[in-house]
Amino acid sequence: NSFFFQPILISFHYQRYFLVGSNQAQTKHRVLKIDRTEPKDLVIIDDKHVYSQQEVRELLSRLDLGNRTKIGQKGSSGLSRAVTACGIVGFVRFLEGYYIVLITKRRKMADIGGHSIYKIEDTTMIYIPNDSVRVTHPDEARYVRIFQNVDLSSNFYFSYSYDLSHSLQYNLTLLQRPFELWSSAAASAEEEVHTHSKQDSFDIFEDEGLPTQVVYGLQNEPYYKYVWNGKLLERVKDVVHHDWLMYIIHGFCGQSKLLIYGRPVHITLIARRSSRFAGTRFLKRGANCEGDVANEVETEQIVHDASVMSFTAGSYSSYVQVRGSVPLYWSQDISTMMPKPPIRLDQADPFAHVAALHFDQMLQRFGSPIIILNLVKKREKRKHEKILSEELYPAVINLNQFLPPDHCIDYIAWDMARYTKSKLCNVLDRLSMIAENVVKRTGFFINRSDFYSHTLRPDDRWGDLGGKITSSGRVQTGVLRTNCVDCLDRTNTAQFMVGKCALAYQLYALGMIDKPKLQFDTDCVRLFEELYEDHGDTLSLQYGGSQLVHRVKTYRKIAPWTQHSKDIMQTLSRYYSNAFSDADRQDAINLFLQVYQPSECKPHLWELPTDFYLHQRSTMGLHQDRRSYTLWWSKGVLTYLPVPYDEVACEDTMKKVDVKRVNRFDESIDIYKEFFKPYELTSFDDTFCIAMTNSAREFMPKTVGVDPSPFTVRKPEETGKSVLGNKTNKEETLLQRKTAASAPPPPSEEAISSTSEDDSEEDRDDDGSVSQRSTPIKLLTDHLDPRSPRFEPVSRFPEDSAYAVAPPRVDADGRGVFESHVLTGRGQGRVLCRDDMLMYREYVKNRYM
Repeated sequence: NSFFFQPILISFHYQRYFLVGSNQAQTKHRVLKIDRTEPKDLVIIDDKHVYSQQEVRELLSRLDLGNRTKIGQKGSSGLSRAVTACGIVGFVRFLEGYYIVLITKRRKMADIGGHSIYKIEDTTMIYIPNDSVRVTHPDEARYVRIFQNVDLSSNFYFSYSYDLSHSLQYNLTLLQRPFELWSSAAASAEEEVHTHSKQDSFDIFEDEGLPTQVVYGLQNEPYYKYVWNGKLLERVKDVVHHDWLMYIIHGFCGQSKLLIYGRPVHITLIARRSSRFAGTRFLKRGANCEGDVANEVETEQIVHDASVMSFTAGSYSSYVQVRGSVPLYWSQDISTMMPKPPIRLDQADPFAHVAALHFDQMLQRFGSPIIILNLVKKREKRKHEKILSEELYPAVINLNQFLPPDHCIDYIAWDMARYTKSKLCNVLDRLSMIAENVVKRTGFFINRSDFYSHTLRPDDRWGDLGGKITSSGRVQTGVLRTNCVDCLDRTNTAQFMVGKCALAYQLYALGMIDKPKLQFDTDCVRLFEELYEDHGDTLSLQYGGSQLVHRVKTYRKIAPWTQHSKDIMQTLSRYYSNAFSDADRQDAINLFLQVYQPSECKPHLWELPTDFYLHQRSTMGLHQDRRSYTLWWSKGVLTYLPVPYDEVACEDTMKKVDVKRVNRFDESIDIYKEFFKPYELTSFDDTFCIAMTNSAREFMPKTVGVDPSPFTVRKPEETGKSVLGNKTNKEETLLQRKTAASAPPPPSEEAISSTSEDDSEEDRDDDGSVSQRSTPIKLLTDHLDPRSPRFEPVSRFPEDSAYAVAPPRVDADGRGVFESHVLTGRGQGRVLCRDDMLMYREYVKNRYM
């Protein structure tokens, strides 16, 4: 899906706007014409033509010359540039005419396979109708202020060439669909040619008698549940070319570099917040009548070997988990100022209809098993959170009786708050057992087959791993759904422990460590913990109005005493936000997502007593098409389980994919030119990889003689960064030692088994002791061991080890390339062959002609 055009400027005159967009190499351009004479309607003309750089210059010069006024007359003279932008957010209308929302600043946050992910830094709104036709309305300015309360510069992300609304597993398995389905999809799709008619007649293989090679590009329909500007683009979606449509997500995106003896491994965390039933903490609880829950976030962790950038040649792995409010009809009364308003069940749902709709969505997207980790309290002096557990568990039991036994919803209830106060139980040890069980059942995604070393040195944990094994790797089937009451503090810690367990399996599958086990106080886990806490703080600010109150260090009981005062301030900040600013934020979200669309024939947004009916649309209908209470899943979902229905190669899913044909030398599929920009001057200060968090720079000790492995357990005083994230000193080191000494010891097996019946044994190595270190695979030991089999070296060097290096032999072709390079440097260029001439001819035609 590498076809993309990014808008670069808007030129305007009295009657219309001209929006000019180009690809990254600026060799192909498109032009949109927006009429400014319509006071309330949006008129956009897209000729669907691809212009070269010279053609678009001539077009703009002709428009500038043709629209100049005569000498002495007042008015505009030709075209003038209004704004330079990076993309279109969408078009919105309140009570007057339409506005266009443009991205004016961006910042690169991550890179996945050469596809850049950007964060929106700044935006601008431009009113489209001209002042002469503008019909003013007194309430227009108030709607504009409410709309702009959604800060687009705060955690909104987009990519020109990578689909952020889908997981990496979906995007990569999309390329592995059968060719027959691609052919039918290409035949049914509207035929569009991305090159000029003259270029179509020029075939690079025509003179050589070789068959014409066809390169396909994929344009996939986004998953609108996680798209936040879908309604803003709905008005122009069927009018303009899809290259103009750029979908943004809301949530979190962060990337860090893990250096394993100099080998870069990128760990990326992407969180997608649902745009359905979206809102703030106390105003959006439970689920709506369509099965969409509040605070639903899909978190995906991607691990890939950064030394290879291509999706086809590189090694990529991902793991997905979900958080969301309890899928019931429930709310909290905030009419009285209370820190914890009482929980109430709004509607009776004896057949679990809303829960069925929610889990049907999850089965379609993730497959089975769906595992629920419910962290709400079980024992309370005054019943509060317990109300939700007493209602959710019977709903799951009711739904499971109609599912096949192999695909039932798994329900795990654990009172995390109660165990945190107990001195006999280590919370993270219990979470690590749950995480091990979950990851073994769901598996994870990796786009390469197992290493031969996994067969030579098998691990017990690797043998019974779940998911689905394919010819090209592994696929995750099913997902973990974690929730507490707010889905903030407890949920983030539980998700971190599951992600830490999955990270160990991902690194093991990529051949980075020799056993799927990671320990605390290592550079790798510290890097991952910092990434996850940034993720948790961001999501907590979006939903609760403050950062996390309880962190991983809180549950490890190594947080210093100064953290308690910070927790109090975060609690007060969250309380203030919920009491005074959440209502305004909720109105802004409703207006931005077009849940409420202003009109003169209905009450204003600020006059509504409640937004209940905006999010519960089907309750307004008299005749509702209710599903069966027994067959509560969608058609075709159970047929392909445990594989998710959205990833199955069938006609329904292929209708969402558009297949395009392009030339082999098209820049839109040339990742090298798009990523490295060899035609531009760049500086190291602007390079994204330098600003990325680096495990060797941020966490590795600076002393000489330490083990450089990021999987070595280190003491707090040895690390480059302290527990508090600042430089270490004697007072903090002493404080850390005291807090670590006062932490309760890990419980014995008898104590753990007495707390719950379904506890599994602690994860141990083959010798029975708990692993304290995961080391990289020792290939050198295997090479020197006479009993181990001989492997064919991957390197071009016939002998390449720590003891000796033998230079490779250079063949005649390589020697010829080097000699021609030396001659060219001396000013003696060789005669160009036919392939070089054809390539240069194609480049000149695309670039200048």
